[in-house]
Amino acid sequence: MKPAFSVIFLTTLIGAGQGLFLAYYSAEWFSVLSVLPERPVNGAAAAGLLSMGLLFAGLIASFFHLGHPERAWRAAAMWRTSWLSREVIALPLAMILILVYTVLKLTDNEIVVYELANGTPVLLEVFIGYTAMFTVVVLYLCTAMIYTTLKFLRQWHSPLTVLNFFLLGSASGFTLAAVLSIQYDPHLFNYFSAVAVVLTLAGLVSRYLSLLRNKNLRSPSTLQSAIGIHHPTIRQMAQGAMGGSFNTRAFIHTYGPAVVKLMRRFFLLAAFIVPVVLLLISNENSLLLCAIAFLVQYLGLLAERWYFFIEAEHPQNVYYQMIS
Repeated sequence: MKPAFSVIFLTTLIGAGQGLFLAYYSAEWFSVLSVLPERPVNGAAAAGLLSMGLLFAGLIASFFHLGHPERAWRAAAMWRTSWLSREVIALPLAMILILVYTVLKLTDNEIVVYELANGTPVLLEVFIGYTAMFTVVVLYLCTAMIYTTLKFLRQWHSPLTVLNFFLLGSASGFTLAAVLSIQYDPHLFNYFSAVAVVLTLAGLVSRYLSLLRNKNLRSPSTLQSAIGIHHPTIRQMAQGAMGGSFNTRAFIHTYGPAVVKLMRRFFLLAAFIVPVVLLLISNENSLLLCAIAFLVQYLGLLAERWYFFIEAEHPQNVYYQMIS
């Protein structure tokens, strides 16, 4: 498949934004459960604003993939059957909920919406936060299922695709949370960095398993089945057209094997190995080191998502072949 750079930025930006919100919201609840010593003080609002910014940037990036951006609203019409439509609904909903949650944190208004039987008040920010957390997880699922449900693209049609989207997005979000915590909540740095390392290593294992799986896939299609002529010695001499077509532009990339191999090695190193090393040697005073860890990881995730598209082999390419 040919990489769509707007979709690459969309998925990596919103993944980091979702992970950042989950990081700070989980820290708040772990402090309530006394797992962590203190709640986020100043960082929660900053994380909410940055998470909103990343989600909005991803939304803007998605418009560059549309032939008619003015008709983008129609993408939500098929929500009953389309994961893309569900993503179109979940993304702005997550943005709105995170924005409301952030405003409540900034204003510090304790609005009680319900009281439990024992008299414990349920604050509005708690209700909004839970709803936002659920929506963020659903958004991860919707984004991944857009690709997982495409049975004819066998490199994507695997539960590993869903797992990779969740792990890689969450890992980048927790890494960014570690950077923010140095500035706002140093007491939470060890928590964010430790979870970021665990998620990054889990993402490495999951992504490596998907690489092994895809490497061993064998296409069920042949030149004979592609054109419906079952002769043992068929050799393609031309594409059947004097010029290119939508099929050759949209589904066939022109990158050589050396470039693809180099990008695979780069994203394995930049998205996983380097961030883990930098996080392990950093502490609550290592702002520059952690910032570099996030930037390197994000560049690695851009390369990983580029490779994600490259390694998907559309069945129609058996007929058109690779343009060399």
